[in-house]
Amino acid sequence: MSWGTELWDQFDNLEKHTQWGIDILEKYIKFVKERTDIELSYAKQLRNLSKKYQPKKNSKEEEEYKYTACKAFLSTLNEMNDYAGQHEVISENMTSQITVDLMRYVQELKQERKSNFHDGRKAQQHIETCWKQLESSKRRFERDCKEADRAQQYFEKMDADINVTKADVEKARQQAQLRHQMAEDSKADYSSILQRFNQEQWEYYHTHIPNIFQKIQEMEERRIVRIGESMKTYAEVDRQVIPIIGKCLDGIVKAAESIDQKNDSQLVVEAYKSGFEPPGDIEFEDYTQPMKRTVSENSLSSSKEGKSELRFGGKSRGKLWPFIKKNKGATPEDFSNLPPEQRRKKLQQKVDDLNKEIQKETDQRDAITKMKDVYLKNPQMGDPTSLDHKLAEVTQNIERLRLETQKFEAWLAEVEGRLPARSEQARRQSGMYDGQTHQTVTNCAQDRESSPDGSYTEEQSQESELKVLATDFDDEFDDEEPLPAIGTCKALYTFEGQNEGTISVVEGEMLSVIEEDKGDGWTRIRRNEDEEGYVPTSYVEVYLDKNAKGAKTYI
Repeated sequence: MSWGTELWDQFDNLEKHTQWGIDILEKYIKFVKERTDIELSYAKQLRNLSKKYQPKKNSKEEEEYKYTACKAFLSTLNEMNDYAGQHEVISENMTSQITVDLMRYVQELKQERKSNFHDGRKAQQHIETCWKQLESSKRRFERDCKEADRAQQYFEKMDADINVTKADVEKARQQAQLRHQMAEDSKADYSSILQRFNQEQWEYYHTHIPNIFQKIQEMEERRIVRIGESMKTYAEVDRQVIPIIGKCLDGIVKAAESIDQKNDSQLVVEAYKSGFEPPGDIEFEDYTQPMKRTVSENSLSSSKEGKSELRFGGKSRGKLWPFIKKNKGATPEDFSNLPPEQRRKKLQQKVDDLNKEIQKETDQRDAITKMKDVYLKNPQMGDPTSLDHKLAEVTQNIERLRLETQKFEAWLAEVEGRLPARSEQARRQSGMYDGQTHQTVTNCAQDRESSPDGSYTEEQSQESELKVLATDFDDEFDDEEPLPAIGTCKALYTFEGQNEGTISVVEGEMLSVIEEDKGDGWTRIRRNEDEEGYVPTSYVEVYLDKNAKGAKTYI
């Protein structure tokens, strides 16, 4: 099957068909180019999506990623970032292996097509010129033959007429012979041109056109093969990244399988555990017994302690807790505003951070020391004394960080029970308080025993002693403004506040709320405008005032 023999008379149609083939190729190039743009856009959107949900550095979100579910999500975001990279690879490979290659090939194809059809038109114009020459010689031969017939007829007419002179008859005869000669010459010329035209026509339809059309056919078939190869490349480019995309998806599956619900539950315990023990059983109070009771140190001391906490412990002891002094939102350096377990975690984290800073400064000091040694050995490289100031500064930073670390390690040791829980000054204050308490208990016992009617009279003396102590403790904090109440609360259970900053409450007691739970499980309350402290949030039912400043709405 050859276009030269089968389509010898379809020059114009072949020209249209080959142009259509080039249009199809350009359309495919446009399709691939738009696909690469889509891949780039998709990769960009995936990267932006992954970046959008990445945890922000030094934020609360970063702390949340200690849970295995959040770690799995972070791994998913990272895998999606790699997944986006593979789509960028698809775009790059399609551009380099298909789009650029085909665009160059289209230009070559257009040039080749133009050259082939130019040769075809040239051959076509040549055969048309030969045809015109043949037609012209044919018409001339026909005209000369007609002229020769008319000249012969005129001669015969003159020769038959007796009235015509012999000279006229001779002239007519010569004219007829001339016309016959011209007709013969035209015949010979027409015959020669006809033979030449037939030869040219045979070569045109059997040699020139078949050769040209064969080139056009080969050109078109190469175009078809090329577009097929490009389609294979199109698929191969996608197939090449499938293993890597599969690994990305496997990474997401592996991250999902690494989620450990038990571990996350344990992390919740570590994050919010206060370290306090749950409240014990409430003792039965028998009011049927007579008011006289045997005086014992235990009963007096317990009564003394209970009353002291109820009367002034909330205020004075609460104010001894460092963060109550800083009631404007500042966090104490030793994190004493937190429950024991949370405080231990914060202190441990601070110690770890300080150790990292010390290591960083130590490495910098070592590097400066090495550079100084190099300068000493090779003075032309630099002045060793120029590094002294920087070296001294780094050394001071290391010493400052070490002192800071020792301070936090001491606080950490206190929390973990490796050191006494209170400072020397606190122990002296506590000793003074214990001595006064013992003296007060003795006086109370004597007063009660010497009472004429045998009634219980220790309350007044205890109250007076406690007022004196409360005054001593409160002198330092008289200039502080009390926080406004943002609601009320009802004690659901009795709570014995035995730690600094806490306050004892009795079941059913109504108190004012001055600071709601910040997520650590503690609510700050006030009793009678002079006793403040913290109680577990689960021990009280809170009723917040919606109009109070900073109050949240609970549904």
